[in-house]
Amino acid sequence: MASRNPVPHLPLGLRPAPRRWFGRWWKRQSPSYQDQLATLGPLISVLLFLAAIVTAFWYLRNEEFEREQESVKRDTEIAQQQIRLRLIENQEQLVRLARELATQALDSDEFRSEATAFVRERPEVVGLSWIGAERLVRMPRVSGNAPLDFARTVELPAPAASAVPSTLGTEADWAFGAARDLRQPVYSRPFQAPGGAWVFQVHVPVIDRTVFSGNLVVEYAAEALLRFHVPNDVVLRHAISLVDAQERVLASTVSRASAKDERGPPFVSEVVVSPVGNGLVLRGKGWRTSAGLIGSTLFWMVVAMSALTVWMLLGTWRHMGRRAQMQTALIAETNFRRAMENSMLTGMRAMDLDGRITYVNPAFCAMTGFAEQELIGKLPPYPHWPGDRIEENMRVLQQELQGRSPAGGIEVRIMRKDGSEFDARMYVSPLIDAKGQQTGWMTSMTNITEAKRVRDQLSASHERFTTVLEGLEAAVSVLSVQQGELLFANRSYRLWFGSDARGHGWLAGGAGSPALPVEVDEAVDSFGGLPAQALTRAGTDVREVHVAGLDKWFDVRARYLQWTDGRLAQMLIATDITERRRAEELTARQAERSQQTSRLMTMGEMASSVAHELNQPLTAITNYCNGMVSRVRNDSIQKDDLIAALEKTAKQAQRAGQVIHRIRAFVKRSGPQRQPAQAQQIVEDTVELASIELKRRHVAIQTYVARRLPEILVDPILIEQVLLNLLKNAAEAIDQGGMPTQRRRIELRVVPRHSPDEGGVIEFSVTDTGPGLPEDVLKRLYEAFFSTKTDGLGIGLSLCRSIVESHRGRIRAENLYNGTQVVGCRFAFTLPVDVEPAEAESPPGAGPEAAPLPLTKTS
Repeated sequence: MASRNPVPHLPLGLRPAPRRWFGRWWKRQSPSYQDQLATLGPLISVLLFLAAIVTAFWYLRNEEFEREQESVKRDTEIAQQQIRLRLIENQEQLVRLARELATQALDSDEFRSEATAFVRERPEVVGLSWIGAERLVRMPRVSGNAPLDFARTVELPAPAASAVPSTLGTEADWAFGAARDLRQPVYSRPFQAPGGAWVFQVHVPVIDRTVFSGNLVVEYAAEALLRFHVPNDVVLRHAISLVDAQERVLASTVSRASAKDERGPPFVSEVVVSPVGNGLVLRGKGWRTSAGLIGSTLFWMVVAMSALTVWMLLGTWRHMGRRAQMQTALIAETNFRRAMENSMLTGMRAMDLDGRITYVNPAFCAMTGFAEQELIGKLPPYPHWPGDRIEENMRVLQQELQGRSPAGGIEVRIMRKDGSEFDARMYVSPLIDAKGQQTGWMTSMTNITEAKRVRDQLSASHERFTTVLEGLEAAVSVLSVQQGELLFANRSYRLWFGSDARGHGWLAGGAGSPALPVEVDEAVDSFGGLPAQALTRAGTDVREVHVAGLDKWFDVRARYLQWTDGRLAQMLIATDITERRRAEELTARQAERSQQTSRLMTMGEMASSVAHELNQPLTAITNYCNGMVSRVRNDSIQKDDLIAALEKTAKQAQRAGQVIHRIRAFVKRSGPQRQPAQAQQIVEDTVELASIELKRRHVAIQTYVARRLPEILVDPILIEQVLLNLLKNAAEAIDQGGMPTQRRRIELRVVPRHSPDEGGVIEFSVTDTGPGLPEDVLKRLYEAFFSTKTDGLGIGLSLCRSIVESHRGRIRAENLYNGTQVVGCRFAFTLPVDVEPAEAESPPGAGPEAAPLPLTKTS
């Protein structure tokens, strides 16, 4: 026998105990206390969210510090490598000069010429001289490249000095002796020259065989060494300075004034400057410039989100209070409705979707004689159905459950509990719950036995009229002119208009319609003063009338006559001519319907692509603004450059406004607003916008625009959008395909074409060197909401096709092959030169012989 344990996989069956205990404890709490406990969930979520934000901020902050420190270290090493290579190169040249001097391969004039060329080609060198072994100047000092900042303050010794210049001091004396003793190049420690500039010397010994003949002394300016041999991109990113062993700053790439604006803790990296040594260090320094912005932004975001959450919790509490009030009001309303149902004479019966009775009111029980307990839960056949009408009532019930009951109600025969029967009319309406779903049917029942008897008597009195006129397909009605009373109406009239006199007024229309009855005794009808005999002798009035309530057209023939009691009456004979009128209006309606459908489709496409339309100008505005901010912070922008960037930003903002204006125009009109435009200008504007995306993806573009192209009547903004979409798709295909550098290029061509089916057109083609498109994708390329991108909306190419076809052009796509291998993809669309039928001839210069413009390339 199988076990009935609900959780047989749990050991000992003890695990559900806490759950049952919690369920019993929860049910013992009041609803208000349960709601208060339920609010702890959002509060815990807010606390977890705050913890996650703080953790993420801490992690990003540490990661940013590490990246900045690594960047400073890398830039410092690059600068040190540049300076080191320069000094080693200069040292090799000096060793060569020293060797030629020792071997007397150079005379005095040749040495001066070589030294002058050496100094002129090296802006960091202040001067070069030859000091003999006895510390006398053997060759006059060669100078001419004093640093720019202190060219007038550094005073060099006169060429005729008899000893080592006094400005060299102890540092130069030490370097001279060390080079003499070690017989190899020696760098001195930095010292200040007259005027305050920091310099250092390199002493290269001149050795004739084994005899020391002096030193070649070259003096370097520390400021010039940094100025000319630290890469500009390194200078723009970080501050580089030369520091000696005493931590004195000899030279720096930033001034003291700009150094005062430094914010945040600096990132420092130091590298020894070789081959100088002697405690000379190259120090790189960077600052975390984004710390304030990131910290402030995240902080206020968290504060705002926390305040929003608190506001939502308060709103939830208020909502709980209002819900309690609404529940109280609902109970009162339910009691009121129940009292009203119990007091009414109309019987009410509710059924579910299967036909099971779920509710009856006292009036229904009084009509049938059955108690409520005898009816609730019953399925058909019901106790109040007569035994001989079960099949008929079953068909009527199925009609009710299917929602096909007539609006005028259904006449049925009802049997009381005592066996007597009566006629009733039932009206059925669906029962809809709070979620908008149907849960059953509500039936109201009225006893019409007496009303049916009266109706039968009236039918007998009018039998003489209906014998002849009931068989007519046309509606026949007679209306009293003075009282507005409907004296007669045949079957067709009743089917269309019921038993109401308003149908007669609709058919009479605005041509001689009779006056409606008025309650004022002195009122005069519209035919007052006219003799009845003259009206009855008048001919038949024929006209066509449209009845809006039935959406039908009638051919109405009106005639005045005297009724049997002598009253003046109007008789109308209305024949249904709706089909004929519909056939006449079919062509015009279908054309209007097609135009409306086209407008709605265009409106839907434009509304779905607002993000695509505004993406490019807004991206350009962002890039321009970021570029200006970066250059203003680095003090590297001129006034003209700033004005040019602001003008471009304003142009893109104006363009975004034009895009929005054109979207509104598309919603109001079915076709674009065309104007004469040049293909060259469209291409230039498009390439300018697309260059940002292409540079980011390292993709080059080549443009080829034929010369002397005629003007095309297009919407320039929409055509630029098509080109932008195609260029962006091509760049994304190349980037996502991981193409090598030689295959990361796009070609945009604009050339004239002529074909028998299109005539004279201008073809725009975008060719990429990406991986191409699969065949199944090519077949579904222009389907709405179909996209090969994971984050794509699938409306780009569909919108491009809609725009091109709205200009009466065509768009196509194809793969490019090298043998069997796909080497790229080409999208091309054509625009007619003349879009009006009266101007179908191709303009001059639109043929293939038009001279092209040269290729231009951007990356």
